Amino acid sequence: MLDGLTIREEMGDSFGKIFRISTWGESHGGGVGVVIDGCPAGIELSESDIQADLDRRRPGQSRITSQRKEPDRATILSGVFEGRTLGTSILIMVRNEDARPQAYEEMRDLYRPSHADFTYEQKYGLRDWRGGGRASARETVGRVAAGAIARKILTDAFGVTTVAYVAEVHDIAGEIDPARVTAEAVEANDVRCPDPQAAERMIARIEKVRKAGDSVGGIVGAIVRGCPAGLGEPVFDKLTADLAKGLMSLPATRGVEFGIGFAATRMTGSTHNDEFEKRDGRIRTVTNRSGGIQGGISNGEDILLRVAFKPTATINHPQRTVTRDGEPAELRAKGRHDPCVLPRAVPMVEAMINLVLLDHMLRCVTNKNIDMLAKTVASRPL
Repeated sequence: MLDGLTIREEMGDSFGKIFRISTWGESHGGGVGVVIDGCPAGIELSESDIQADLDRRRPGQSRITSQRKEPDRATILSGVFEGRTLGTSILIMVRNEDARPQAYEEMRDLYRPSHADFTYEQKYGLRDWRGGGRASARETVGRVAAGAIARKILTDAFGVTTVAYVAEVHDIAGEIDPARVTAEAVEANDVRCPDPQAAERMIARIEKVRKAGDSVGGIVGAIVRGCPAGLGEPVFDKLTADLAKGLMSLPATRGVEFGIGFAATRMTGSTHNDEFEKRDGRIRTVTNRSGGIQGGISNGEDILLRVAFKPTATINHPQRTVTRDGEPAELRAKGRHDPCVLPRAVPMVEAMINLVLLDHMLRCVTNKNIDMLAKTVASRPL
């Protein structure tokens, strides 16, 4: 601290190296959004390309999500002209239309258990107590908007697709074969679990804890199809490392595993290793226990990962806390919150995966013209 000001080189609001995003805005401020740098010129882009994913992320979409009513309509303010990207910074804004900061008035001088209230104030000397400010999951609006653009480029230019889904809620696990998961099956129910029988039980569990004023966590799985071999950089920018960083930056995350993940610790090398063969005219692995990434670099197989999310911290239960002066207090949190973050976390997980993949794809060549890049990647040996 110097004369009341914190001196630091860089704020943690930006992510990526070539396809770089900077999100902005607070939960109950005027709006939220993102600035995107490094998007190639000439991409066909409209607000409708972004809106579909924002609709999947927005609150109030079902009875098991937060009942905050936000339309989350995206407005592109720069970087696009006559329906195509200019290669310059793209700014996307989403206005907050149902902000209710007065609902948090009683929390102005209280620290909410397991929230960022105390830690933010320790770091900056002040905090936005209106729903957590930047620490709120509302910040992810910008990520999902940018991720929608990354998805469009990855799908249209390279044939890379990402599908995330709810795999577990609390102690209820779906019977899911990631290789068979489709976006249509994920979107077929409110909880976004492609196992319809498990989805019914998950929804019932979420409704039960919501009525009790409590919350639950779970696991989101994801599969990336069509990713070419060769994405990832040694040593610190491994594809696993960058995916883990991006996914762990999402609110409420507690862990990321690739392939069979932590289950590998209970195996031997002879039962875990993915052997090679030539199949369909190219070199493939016989199994995919590594989850499509070996040595931190993609191997051309499907990328498989899972992300663990903790229970929502805001609950309608009396909890012990203290005031800013350290006086003991009791808090029964109010406001509109998800009893389970998993259904709305699905598009957030997809967004972060797509942002990382496109950033690494753009690192493959120095010429960022998208047509040249597509031809370059397509011609790379597998």
